[in-house]
Amino acid sequence: MPKTDRRSFLTKSAAAAAATATAGAVTAEAAPNAIAKRTLWAGGKVPEKPAMFPPAVAYGNLVFISGVGAHVGSDITEHTKIVLDQIQKNLEMAGSSMEKVLKATVFLADINDYAAMNKVYLGRFGAEPPVRTTVAVAMLPGKSRVEIDVIAYI
Repeated sequence: MPKTDRRSFLTKSAAAAAATATAGAVTAEAAPNAIAKRTLWAGGKVPEKPAMFPPAVAYGNLVFISGVGAHVGSDITEHTKIVLDQIQKNLEMAGSSMEKVLKATVFLADINDYAAMNKVYLGRFGAEPPVRTTVAVAMLPGKSRVEIDVIAYI
């Protein structure tokens, strides 16, 4: 059974890139459609009208999940759980999973929520968590105390 962990994916991708470079493979200019196709994921169905931005976009074997917030009156613990549950749902709809996340960006409305957010975040991405950037911002949309976006592979 093939491995599906992040390290295996990155190792295979690096090896494929090296082989492509040394073999003089087809470039994006020569065959743009052979590289990747952009697919919008909007709740698993085609939207009636275009949204301002889709919740997820797949490009080739990567999926980009847009920032997810929790717009309820609650504490950082509950907000983080709601956000991570929604990210998991979006990833699964796109054919990926939390264990396949390569990069996460966390935006906090209050840097003092950092430790409490980490307690909920810890372990949600499997044994090898993705790389992560965490920043405190002046304000998040709605009532959200945290917003997270991720990049994963399919």
